[in-house]
Amino acid sequence: MNSAARFSALTRLLHWLMAVLVLAMLFIGVGMVSTVSPRYHGLIAIHRPLGIAILVLVIIRLINRVRNPGPALPAHLSRLERLAAKASQWLLYALMILLPLVGWGMLSAQRYPVVLLGAVHLPPILPHDAALYALLRQTHTLLAYALFATFIAHFGAALVHALIYRDGVFASMSPWRRRAGRP
Repeated sequence: MNSAARFSALTRLLHWLMAVLVLAMLFIGVGMVSTVSPRYHGLIAIHRPLGIAILVLVIIRLINRVRNPGPALPAHLSRLERLAAKASQWLLYALMILLPLVGWGMLSAQRYPVVLLGAVHLPPILPHDAALYALLRQTHTLLAYALFATFIAHFGAALVHALIYRDGVFASMSPWRRRAGRP
C-alpha cells in the first residue's frame, strides 16, 4: 500500500466516531444485562437513542463508502486475507444495521417506546406480539455477541497491520498523519 494513500477525512471521522459509539454501546449493553440496580433505566435511556444514532451513521457511512472507496489493500496480502478483510468489513456494516433494527423491532413487539429525546419517539415498526418480542430479544443478544467478536477481530487485524506488517493499512485510517522520516 502506498504510504500516502489514506481514506478521506470524512471516512476517518465516521470510522473513529462509530468505533467509540459501538464500543460504548457494547459496554452499555453488558451493563444493562448484568444489573438489576436503578442504573438499568439510565442505561436504557442511553442505549435506545445511541442505537438509532449508530443506525443513521452507518447508513451515512455506507453512502460515503460507495462514493469514496478508499485505498486498495496491500499487494502482499494473500487472496484469503483480502477476502477476510472485505468480509469482516461488510459483516461489521451488516451488524451495525441489523442490531438497531432488531432492537427497534423488539421494542415495538413489546410496545415499548423508542425514546430519542424527551417527547420524540420513533414509531413502532412491528405489531405487538410477545412471542416475536422473545425471539427478537434472543436475536438481539446473539447479534451483539457477533458484533463484539467481529469488533475484536477487526481491532486485532488493525494491530497486526500497525505493529507487524507496517504496511500502511492502519495509517490509511488513522486520525493522525505519520511524521516524515518515521517507518
